[in-house]
Amino acid sequence: MIGVFYTKAKSTNGESMYKKFFKRLFDIIFSLLGIIFLALPMLIIVIVIRIDSKGRAVFSQTRVGLHKKPFKIYKFRTMYIETPENIPSRDFEDPRRWITKPGRILRKTSFDEIPQLFNILKGEMSFIGPRPVIPNEDDLIALRDANGSNSVLPGLTGWAQVNGRDELESLPKSKFDGEYVKALEKGFFSAVSMDVKCIFMTVKSVIKKEGILDNHYYEDETGKPKEKTKIR
Repeated sequence: MIGVFYTKAKSTNGESMYKKFFKRLFDIIFSLLGIIFLALPMLIIVIVIRIDSKGRAVFSQTRVGLHKKPFKIYKFRTMYIETPENIPSRDFEDPRRWITKPGRILRKTSFDEIPQLFNILKGEMSFIGPRPVIPNEDDLIALRDANGSNSVLPGLTGWAQVNGRDELESLPKSKFDGEYVKALEKGFFSAVSMDVKCIFMTVKSVIKKEGILDNHYYEDETGKPKEKTKIR
């Protein structure tokens, strides 16, 4: 176990000890604690979703992870499985009709993201980092390549999330992602202060429901991403 986490204070590629050791240790401990303490609430959410509408309560979507390696991200289902698969959401007469009643609450509180605690425990994600994108977001992936954002684990929340969230376009989003990566590389205190800042700002954003769109990505029961659009 010690061998898994051991690293030098500063590796040859400039990655700090915090990024290589303490950040991962933090992720393991708190994702495990989160899963344990939220086990009952997660069970209740699953039951409510299944009672409200047919279909699986938890689904997975393919996202781009560390070094652009694809992985399956877990989320609570917030859409009816009857949601049309081949119609862009911008063409829906009333997009809100496809969101379930529990789904509205889950999205507004960001509770639909809770299953990602398992992604964090598995080492596919971190609590803090650039939000994982879907594979067809080529522009954002390319911008992240340029600033090194693809070299860190994607996060449950991140610097871009707390500075605009879904309202950000690819360029400003990648800019914030790059700033986060630079903070990680500056050293222990810089990295820790950035992560702590992201955590507090995330709590504030969730409480105030800042920058949260009511639709995110439309998906069917399998989690297939659809066209992204704002609901007016």
